[in-house]
Amino acid sequence: MRIMGIDPGIAHTGYAVIDSQSQELSLCEAGIITTSSKTNFAERLKKIGNSLQELIEKYQPSEAAVEDIFIATSPRLALKLGEARGVAIYVATRCQVAIYEYTALQVKEAIVGYGRATKDQVRRMVQTLLNLKELKVHNDASDALAVAVCHCHSLGLRRLLSNLALQGEAGKIPKDPSKKAYDP
Repeated sequence: MRIMGIDPGIAHTGYAVIDSQSQELSLCEAGIITTSSKTNFAERLKKIGNSLQELIEKYQPSEAAVEDIFIATSPRLALKLGEARGVAIYVATRCQVAIYEYTALQVKEAIVGYGRATKDQVRRMVQTLLNLKELKVHNDASDALAVAVCHCHSLGLRRLLSNLALQGEAGKIPKDPSKKAYDP
């Protein structure tokens, strides 16, 4: 399965594409989409959208994990980040890629096991989980990788819980033996 991780931003939108085969994760590509503060805001959003669409067309991910906004230094910045995030979600949805969202706390807990882990701790753990000798990418690309890896870990748990729920439904014993345990 191919997963795209996205860390939305205005100046830098981080992206990462990884393959998940069984328990093995491998890096396809990671980088950033950069926009200039000298460029009109709408054009910056357009560049982010067009670049993400090109990446989706190139790598054909089946799912995308997007980092949710958790802190902004000002309401204005939060709105701008939200708009960049909206563009990322829209483009992925338009390209028929399933979207999943994770907070920074969820990502840190999934990667390091501690919700208050530093960026460096997350980066080192992502490097280890992807079995890379070094991880020479921009911080926003590293964050996108972490979101993608988080999604892979969550996906496994989601499948396990889904299977358990199905087994639970099938294993229910009706109170009245003449009635079905569940109606399809």
